[in-house]
Amino acid sequence: MYLPAHFEQRDTGALHALMAEHPLATLVTPGPAAVVADLVPLHRHATADGGTELRGHVARANPLWRVADGQPVLAVFNGPQAYVTPSWYPSKAATHKVVPTWNYTTVHAHGRLRAVDEAPWLHALVDRLTQARETPRETPWSVDDAPADYLGQMLRAIVGIEIPVERLVGKWKLSQNRLPADRQGVVEGLAQESDAQARQMAGLVAQAARG
Repeated sequence: MYLPAHFEQRDTGALHALMAEHPLATLVTPGPAAVVADLVPLHRHATADGGTELRGHVARANPLWRVADGQPVLAVFNGPQAYVTPSWYPSKAATHKVVPTWNYTTVHAHGRLRAVDEAPWLHALVDRLTQARETPRETPWSVDDAPADYLGQMLRAIVGIEIPVERLVGKWKLSQNRLPADRQGVVEGLAQESDAQARQMAGLVAQAARG
């Protein structure tokens, strides 16, 4: 990933928070003829030694878990993003030397994938993934709500994947390269957009401007 220093996010807590809030990762793995990209929900697990593992599962019919087992892979987590029009820059009126751009937040997790075909491990993983998304709901669904025989059938149809993270890289492109007045113009412009991600981005740009 191209990463100018002023866009690099070094706060590990911020990286972990984005991964938790946006767990549907693009998992890039080697394929028989070319690289392959799959969308896979990944749960971040803190290891006893202070490291990080990503855990998820894929369909047993998906060749990913066989082909990528033991191979280097990349998991991409994307957070809020928004188009930025140069019309929001006060400097436009002075110089007209402005162009459109796109602001975004992303985390890249690098590691080697390990396939896990163990029923207890898979059951625990599915339970954790479910609790993470269901607990805030008014009537949360539990894995135990499903009949045991049906659940067993579903678990046999998937294979777990585990990625011990070797390198975690974050990029927060939040108009840091613009003049303070232009950044404020971006904040005000994004805040007026109807898109929820644009409004989230407004808050992130404002936060970055405050340092």
